[in-house]
Amino acid sequence: MRPPVGAPSLSRRTRILLIAAGVLVILLLGGSRLVNFYVDWLWFGEVGFRNVLTTRLFTQVVQFLVIALLVGGLVALTLWIAYRFRPVFVPVSGPEDPVARYRTVIIQRLRLFAVGIPVVIGIIAGLAAQGDWQTVQMFLHSTPFGVADPEFGNDVSFYAFTLPFLRLVLTWLFVSVAICFVVALVTHYLFGGIRLTGRSGQVSSAARAQLAVLAGVFVLLKAVGYWFDRYELLFSQRNANFTGATYTDLNAVLPAKIILLIISVICAGAFFAAVFRRNLQIPAVALVMLVISSILVGAAWPAVLQQFVVAPNANEREAPSIQRNIDATRAAFGLTPDKVDIQDYSGTSTATPAQVRSDTATIPNIRLLDPGKLNKTFTQLQQRRNFYGFSSSLDIDRYTVRGQTQDYVIAARELDQSALVGNQTDWINKHLVYTHGNGVVYAPANQVNAALEDTGGQGGLPRFSVSDTQAQGTIPVQQPRIYYSELLNNEYSIVGAGPEDGPREYDSDTQQYTYDGAGGVPIGGLGNRMAFALAYGERNILFNSSINENSRILYNRDPSQRVKDVAPWLTVDNDSYPAVVDGRVQWIIDGYTTLQNYPYAAQVPLGEATSDSRLGAQGQQLPNDNISYLRNSVKATVDAYDGSIKLYAFDETDPVLQTWEKAFPGSVLPKSDISPSLNEHLRYPEDQFKVQRELLTRYHVSDPGEFFSTVSFWDVPSDPTVQGNTGSSQDAQPPYYILAGLPGQPEASFQLTSALVSLRRQFLASYMSVDSDPENYGKITVLQLPSDTQTLGPQQVQAQFLGSPQVSQELNLLRQNQTTIDYGNLLTLPVAGGLLYVEPVYIERAGQDSSYPQLARVLVSYGGRVGYDPSLSEALDQIFGAGAGTAATGTTPTPTTPAAPGTATTPATPGAPNAAQTAAAGEIRSALTELKAAQAAGDFAKQGQALAALDAAVAKFQSSGG
Repeated sequence: MRPPVGAPSLSRRTRILLIAAGVLVILLLGGSRLVNFYVDWLWFGEVGFRNVLTTRLFTQVVQFLVIALLVGGLVALTLWIAYRFRPVFVPVSGPEDPVARYRTVIIQRLRLFAVGIPVVIGIIAGLAAQGDWQTVQMFLHSTPFGVADPEFGNDVSFYAFTLPFLRLVLTWLFVSVAICFVVALVTHYLFGGIRLTGRSGQVSSAARAQLAVLAGVFVLLKAVGYWFDRYELLFSQRNANFTGATYTDLNAVLPAKIILLIISVICAGAFFAAVFRRNLQIPAVALVMLVISSILVGAAWPAVLQQFVVAPNANEREAPSIQRNIDATRAAFGLTPDKVDIQDYSGTSTATPAQVRSDTATIPNIRLLDPGKLNKTFTQLQQRRNFYGFSSSLDIDRYTVRGQTQDYVIAARELDQSALVGNQTDWINKHLVYTHGNGVVYAPANQVNAALEDTGGQGGLPRFSVSDTQAQGTIPVQQPRIYYSELLNNEYSIVGAGPEDGPREYDSDTQQYTYDGAGGVPIGGLGNRMAFALAYGERNILFNSSINENSRILYNRDPSQRVKDVAPWLTVDNDSYPAVVDGRVQWIIDGYTTLQNYPYAAQVPLGEATSDSRLGAQGQQLPNDNISYLRNSVKATVDAYDGSIKLYAFDETDPVLQTWEKAFPGSVLPKSDISPSLNEHLRYPEDQFKVQRELLTRYHVSDPGEFFSTVSFWDVPSDPTVQGNTGSSQDAQPPYYILAGLPGQPEASFQLTSALVSLRRQFLASYMSVDSDPENYGKITVLQLPSDTQTLGPQQVQAQFLGSPQVSQELNLLRQNQTTIDYGNLLTLPVAGGLLYVEPVYIERAGQDSSYPQLARVLVSYGGRVGYDPSLSEALDQIFGAGAGTAATGTTPTPTTPAAPGTATTPATPGAPNAAQTAAAGEIRSALTELKAAQAAGDFAKQGQALAALDAAVAKFQSSGG
């Protein structure tokens, strides 16, 4: 018999080389991580959120150690037991027995394998465990909801914070026992405890005992899993129409879990009994019984009950569960009756010109500028230099100028380093010279400079105002330089200089600037310079002589990403927007707290629910995680000049926010710290609104029977202004920010609105609006149309527009003039008891890089009548009658002189009014004041008198040349 051949020994030189190679690999892999960690450490210190980094790191380190010690320790114990009780004599099956060879190698390096295997397995397990740090923190700082689930009576916090942690612990125990079982099996096989020779093979008593104990523990853990399964029935998706425990879950699956738990305990006892009995038939029979029971009790019986008891009477059987689902979904997503006001609305009206003129809240504020269409217009006319740019979709916000509140299309003129060309891309120019954007550009959303034809083709443009380093418009900005913005793509800039150094940052063609803000990390020291040189792989950082003790490096400059980094527990809204607050440009970002498991609440795929035609085109969709709870708990701001980040607790009653505030004390400021000037620019967030409107298409229904039938469900309409947006994958119509009124609301408010249509039909079903004004923030109003009417919805109105002979003829003429047609947002507005649709039509020169959209026409529809004209007032006159468009004075401004690209337009100064015009204007103001007072008092007689006085005053004003 040939003795087994051992492993060849390594020479001393070879060992030294292997050790050196291992150290080099560790330095290469770990060195970059250390550098990146140091860079992050400096950044978190700069923004004042280092406790977030340390808390997260500490949690991950503790998790790593606990799981590594748990798994590695159990593996080590398993190896020791298996080796300690190995057979004394191990027969060799033949001269080429491979097991003998491996056994010899292991015995020669017993300490290496005994220590190395548990260490390697423990490290791998520990690294895998670090990703669950949020689950651990939420469990440690759990905050009660004060709401009990309707089945077990547990507080919702048990399902939100405790159950996920217990499931995590159970999962790692399962993994540990499974690994130990495999390790014990292999070890006993290698050392002869398990032999496969002979007819049936042999298993030693020690091997049988150890494997039986491990199998028994595994089955016992399975019994614990069945206990937790009971609670997870409250998230059941058995019925496609609602989430939560169904009749079958409560009456078949729930008892089955208890039965399987008992059988699992018996099965585990059988495995433990096998430690003392050589016969393995008892555990084998118990295991077969568990498998058969799980099939019969856990699967077959619920299927039979569902098919023969529930299905024939599902509307009655599922009614209690549906009611639970309705109540929980409304509570989880902020749709309770105290927050959603559903009003009946006829949607049809034969409004007179006087009635339309009397709508001083909506008609004068009708928005003509679509922020999603004007990026090229802003870029071509207000870019100034090639390295400046604007966001692909501009933003809407409201400002009070000269006592009048108006919604504006606003955009920050940002630095776009990707647009640098030629010598501008030199490292010095890219990172030391071109460092910041310059100012904000804005225009009233309801106005254009003039009709397209009135100014030789230079009409249909926004009435730009600019606040930058060269000029101050109607919204003054004290510090217009934009160092933190969305287009920077996280490129870094090195700024700052000493008193003896001249300015070097580009500010304009005639002047340079030196950054004096608090943003950035000092980079004057050799250590920091070396760290950033390694982090960015750029030797110039280390050797450039312009970098001195006063220099600072600005990095991680995207506002949304900065908020994500300091608050990793938040889900951040897609749309951050700039606002001028107290003379400074602030980026405002909405942050959400979410949960995956709220008992009985609907599961919403976040990415799908928030996707629409605008976001789909830009690829900015949120991750498609399923959520069952959503709160806009945090409003965050990022200063565009110094990058300072502030998190404000906006929903201080949210238990999830309170939990994270305990985990990261001091990181979130109280709501009382929100200044009044900032509060005026807070908007109801789009993503939350889109989730809520998706849910309201179903959960506006309160009756379980009606909910089950789905007869009253609605749909979110597809965007009719996007050509080819048809079929099963239609992109939803985005919601729109507007300044408008609502029935019974005499004053205009800043709202986010959306139309909703009937289920699988295009007729309008309701109109949804949420208020963003501070005094009524978050109030959701739903105007529900009668189910027996057929009011045209957005798709049908668009078809009506394009089918109109006059409209189609003129659009064809516009297309033939080497132009392309682009339809702006189709707004739905409640006016005078009916619904007014307004859609701007833009034209753009085809095939020219320097072309940009211009407002060419305005389409309006009301009660089946279509208006079409370059002027909104004229279009309104076409559908309501002469004089109806008078109230839309904001859309027909005094013509302006066409502006050269890069300059702000200024309205031409009209001639001085005569005495008759002044008197008539005073009468108009008096009549409007009386009309508003009569509307507020609900006095219809006085309303009629005021309207008559208004008509007379308008006629007098027009006859005097006004």
